[in-house]
Amino acid sequence: GLRRDRNHPGGSGGQKVKLQSWLSMEQVKVQIAVANAQELLQRMTDKCFRKCIGKPGGSLDNSEQKCIAMCMDRYMDAWNTVSRAYNSRLQRERANM
Repeated sequence: GLRRDRNHPGGSGGQKVKLQSWLSMEQVKVQIAVANAQELLQRMTDKCFRKCIGKPGGSLDNSEQKCIAMCMDRYMDAWNTVSRAYNSRLQRERANM
């Protein structure tokens, strides 16, 4: 944990640097995840809009709403399948290093 070392009053400077470095890495990971989610949403919106909306108007009719919902469900299912496969492949490669 982050206990202070009794042999070094005030704690070790090295631990502080490691913690700051770790926090910076976590912040980068969050930023990447947010960017990926935004890109996913943008691509899904573009793809499903083109597929489902024939003539854009003030509102969606019933068939357009159903098409959008189905398209987004399929897109998310495909995304999740690819993500799971990618992550398991990464884990296997890490294990073989």
